[in-house]
Amino acid sequence: MSSSFWLPTLMAVPVLGAVVVALLPKGSEKLAKQITLLVSLAVMVLSIVMAFQFKTSGPRFQFGFDRTWIESFGVHFALGADGVALVLILLSTVLVPIVVLASWHDADGVKTADGTVVAPKRSVKTYFSLLLVLETMMIGVFAATDVFLFYVFFEAMLIPMYFMIGSYGGAQRSYAAVKFLLYSLFGGLLMLVAVIGMYVVGKSFQFEQLVGAIQDPTTQKWLFAGFFIAFAIKAPLWPVHTWLPDAAAQAPAGAAVLLVGVLDKVGTFGMLRFCLELFPEAAKAFTTPILVLAVISILYGAIVAIGQTDMKRLIAYTSISHFGFIVMGVFAMSQVAQNGATLYMVNHGFATGALFLAAGFLIARRGSPFIADYGGVQKVAPTLAGFFLIAGLAGLSLPGLSSFVSEFMVMLGTYQSPAFGAGALRVFAIVSAVAVILAAVYILWMVQRALNGPTAEPVKAFKDLNAREVWVLAPLIALIIGFGFFPKPLLDVINPSVVQTIANVDVPTATSPEGGSGQ
Repeated sequence: MSSSFWLPTLMAVPVLGAVVVALLPKGSEKLAKQITLLVSLAVMVLSIVMAFQFKTSGPRFQFGFDRTWIESFGVHFALGADGVALVLILLSTVLVPIVVLASWHDADGVKTADGTVVAPKRSVKTYFSLLLVLETMMIGVFAATDVFLFYVFFEAMLIPMYFMIGSYGGAQRSYAAVKFLLYSLFGGLLMLVAVIGMYVVGKSFQFEQLVGAIQDPTTQKWLFAGFFIAFAIKAPLWPVHTWLPDAAAQAPAGAAVLLVGVLDKVGTFGMLRFCLELFPEAAKAFTTPILVLAVISILYGAIVAIGQTDMKRLIAYTSISHFGFIVMGVFAMSQVAQNGATLYMVNHGFATGALFLAAGFLIARRGSPFIADYGGVQKVAPTLAGFFLIAGLAGLSLPGLSSFVSEFMVMLGTYQSPAFGAGALRVFAIVSAVAVILAAVYILWMVQRALNGPTAEPVKAFKDLNAREVWVLAPLIALIIGFGFFPKPLLDVINPSVVQTIANVDVPTATSPEGGSGQ
């Protein structure tokens, strides 16, 4: 296959699979699940084969595909992957088959605490078709090198997620889905205004042509604000975060994994790719207030997580804290910090994905998301409890697990960054370290209450993980441990793109202890 067709193929296969699943006759629910799983596995294999052809010493954007789309406005259907986009595409394609397998019964209905099953609004076929359509959108948003095309995918991927939450979620699913959509559409509207303004000034939608094209500092600041607010909502960053706990708590576990593990990464990816490189002077001007917001998110998310009684809401608040670390790494503007932030995007997807899925398996057995309704799970379901524990320890960044490497690089890179005043950045890094202690509190508290202690009466009837559920969690745990000890393959791919980003932003240089020479 020609290298230019890798990305279009990765996007086309899930769409075709979605069409096939949607057209299956009534009563073909099991076949719909099987086809979805096979299609998602095929996409994962294709993406891994493509990744092995990526040349770290080659041009920044590889696997380029470019066709004129809207000629009168110079809009192109242009795709390409640098190292940052590549690892996020791989994150997406690895998580989707895991989510499909985990979601085998998600569209069958939601079991409540009293044992009744709440039927979903739409069919099993629709749910799995939406999963495949969402996969195409996720690949497209990371691969787009035309800013208008990026915006289209940025908005379009809201649609399948909205229906997955609103039609297949919990009791408050309609409220959560509408809140998610309204927040996202508001951010998207601001981005659209900024995209139009950028075209008027820069005369192009092509990313590489726009780098360095907008020189006026005031114009940069206004356009930066439009992009940044949209990405801050998507990430989400405090104080525009309130949609996430509701959406994650009400979404089916598999949909929550893709929402927090992939879709929210579009926000931090956009900050790194577009906010920094297209508007470098504005990014420098707004660095301090953004870092303040990042540190608030780190501490706020961790503190509020401690007080949660709902398992999924607790995990959602931990993610707000983690996204604060990622944003801090992006805007610290050092090579180490940005490498760590990008690695954090990937590792957070695996760790939080495993934690959401393990929590989902617990909730499916008990019918309740409340931590107080559990206790003594390790005695009756030791394998499930063990996976839950490892995923939780990854969430608190235990050394030896993948999140530790990312978090350490972000804090070290921020502390050492010479970009905008070492004193202030050192304060941010030191204050953010408090979240490490808070993370131990909220994770260990949840583990103690849910897994240990006396066995609650309803928990005594629990069955341990079946073969399907083991196949869901085992790959994620293997990745968490593997990248905890050996993150080099990911860092080798990420580093050249980060070096280019630092060069385009034009910040001071320093020697980097990871990934070669300085920024």
